[in-house]
Amino acid sequence: MKNEGIEGMERFVSPDKGRGLQALRHFAVGELVFACPSYSSVLTENERGAHCDLCFTRREDLFKCGKCKQAFYCNVDCQRGDWSMHKLECVAMCAYGENWCPSETVRLVARIIMKQRVTTERTPSERLLLFSEFEAHLDKMDSEKDELNQTDIAALHHFYSKHISNLPDEQALTELFAQVNCNGFTIEDEELSHLGSAVFPDVALMNHSCSPNVIVTYKGTVAEVRAVQEINPGDEIFNSYIDLLYPTEDRKERLLDSYFFTCQCTECTSKSKDKEKMEILKLSSPSEPEEIQSMVYYAKNVIEEFRRAKHYKNILFL
Repeated sequence: MKNEGIEGMERFVSPDKGRGLQALRHFAVGELVFACPSYSSVLTENERGAHCDLCFTRREDLFKCGKCKQAFYCNVDCQRGDWSMHKLECVAMCAYGENWCPSETVRLVARIIMKQRVTTERTPSERLLLFSEFEAHLDKMDSEKDELNQTDIAALHHFYSKHISNLPDEQALTELFAQVNCNGFTIEDEELSHLGSAVFPDVALMNHSCSPNVIVTYKGTVAEVRAVQEINPGDEIFNSYIDLLYPTEDRKERLLDSYFFTCQCTECTSKSKDKEKMEILKLSSPSEPEEIQSMVYYAKNVIEEFRRAKHYKNILFL
């Protein structure tokens, strides 16, 4: 598609931050700044059967893929829309049966590889930033992150090498996984439940602030960026990469570990809300039964993910 940009927005060089996103007009609080469809996305395994694999719509009358019996869709249109990506997974699922267990990141990267092979033009999610422009920060990765990357690469080869011809070489895969880990998004529903993972290049263009002027929410696999502060022409658009409930030092540590920078925003330099946040954490009321049940459910899911990860890691090195 022709690069038409985003109305009311422009890409610019942000002082001390590199590239960024800047407003060209006024946006009121609550106003939609822009929407961005996913470049590529995967539904989490735990939600298969409850949500459409293509659009992530939740409904009870989904029908399953006739071959693998594991992917579900709203209708024929959704199934056809996903087939160019699902077909490689479909064959692999049938081949591995119960031993099919790649991580969500591995599944997403596999789809991105296929997307890059069939896409020759800029996509609707790349109006201002191309996927290929994502930072990988390979020079900042420690041995632990490098080991995780290598495990994912091994899993990709194990589950997909027979179904994706001529996978990229080791260096290219290392960079690709690093790009996704640093620029990927977790898609959540209105109750903040995890639905899947995706990449949104134009959304990734926004720099971080611990006092953001926008928030990102999701409608299926479309990211919506809305103003949470008044935005004037010339203002930079800032999103928060992390949960803002944490006090300054915790936020800085998380940002440095995941995104490789030390935040110097006004909130971090002033630490003006740290006392209030610490008080909130101290005065948190005891958990209600519903909250405990929710935490148990979450813990079970985490344990299952660890089991799956351990399972496929064992398979890889048999």
